[in-house]
Amino acid sequence: MARQSTRERPEPVLGPADGRLTRRAVLGATIGNILEFYDFGTYSFFAIQIGQAFFPATDQFASLMLSLGTFGAGFVTRPIGAIVLGSYSDRAGRRPAMTASFAMMSAAVLLLALTPSYETIGLAAPSLAIVARLLQGFALGGEVGPTTAYLMEAAPTEARGLAVSFQPASQQLAATAGALVGEILSLTMTSEALNAYGWRIALLLGAATLPFGLWLRSALPETLHCPEAPVRVTQPVGRSPPDRRIMSLGFVILAGCTITTYVTGYMTTYALNTLRVSAPLAFGTTLISNTVGIAAALLGGLLADRVGRRRIMIWPQVAALLMTYPVFLWIAESRSAFALLGGLGVLTLIGTISYSAFYVSMAEGLPRHIRGGAFATIYAFAIAIFGGTAQPIVTWLIHLTGSALVPAWYMLFAGAAALCAMFMMPETAPLNSEHRRTSVAPLP
Repeated sequence: MARQSTRERPEPVLGPADGRLTRRAVLGATIGNILEFYDFGTYSFFAIQIGQAFFPATDQFASLMLSLGTFGAGFVTRPIGAIVLGSYSDRAGRRPAMTASFAMMSAAVLLLALTPSYETIGLAAPSLAIVARLLQGFALGGEVGPTTAYLMEAAPTEARGLAVSFQPASQQLAATAGALVGEILSLTMTSEALNAYGWRIALLLGAATLPFGLWLRSALPETLHCPEAPVRVTQPVGRSPPDRRIMSLGFVILAGCTITTYVTGYMTTYALNTLRVSAPLAFGTTLISNTVGIAAALLGGLLADRVGRRRIMIWPQVAALLMTYPVFLWIAESRSAFALLGGLGVLTLIGTISYSAFYVSMAEGLPRHIRGGAFATIYAFAIAIFGGTAQPIVTWLIHLTGSALVPAWYMLFAGAAALCAMFMMPETAPLNSEHRRTSVAPLP
């Protein structure tokens, strides 16, 4: 009997009742994001080099498109991973789902980094690369939902926005790390060495976090059954249930966010292939914009805790839409370092703020028993449909039209759709937050 009671004793949990968000919880939840988005970003940055390694072709455009097609293959399995691991997090807990996702991603990173080139093993090389991408997509599909739910549930009520903002901030940090590695490698290696094995070095540097990440996640406290503060859901009464309404709007916003993110992540390839600038400047473009994005993501979460979710979603998005075309026109006409670094940096600063507020609003609006799975599934389908196709579509349209402004038009279309959905999102900030006394009024 004593043994049975010991086995049935629930494990310690961490939640709002603790009145704190531990550094260990934040680091454990975000370290998987950092590795997984670092790997995805690194593939994007080195798309040309990877295409030459696994998909040699006489035409550079064909090789790049094959490489980007393999990049897109990772999005096919994202919805499957989201459904499997996301629903698992709602049943078994956030921690086991996050640990499983990280372990699978670790195996995929090593497989891609260590696969020999086409010249060495022939058709087995692209086949193994595709397998690695499919496994990466499955793991990443089950990563975002459970970690976002974990960050929200582990946070003090008054700091949920800031806590959840570590989700998009960690993605920006991963992209920044990838761009920084690419910048250093492009400055210190010859073009031949960079094409031959520079991208492998970049992947293996990310893999160095694997043992620490697995240990850290396996020791995290669980949050699935923690008590939660009620939220104020202020929205028009419609025919759709609130959960379904939030999920539908969230899909549109995530689609816009995804297109913006992946087009921005494409700027290294765009700068090299379309603008024909130097490799250090091309990698520096992504490095600067992503570094700014880290600060913008955390600022968005902090502001969402201060003045509410909707305002911080909407007004920065409006400003970003107004800036997009002028910035890209400036870049296309001048092709200068100042335009690439300064223009994209400011655009990223303004545009990223909105999405931290959206992340916490989406997590708060979903019931706990479906939060991990629903968030993961919506995110994965939005990314699979719009993220996996964004870079090939932009590349194809640039090739077809010869216009360097294609990314601007694509981002404008996506951003306008997201803004419409943001206007219809409810306010979900907790009822018992002191700052909400003066900020629950409708938008002017």
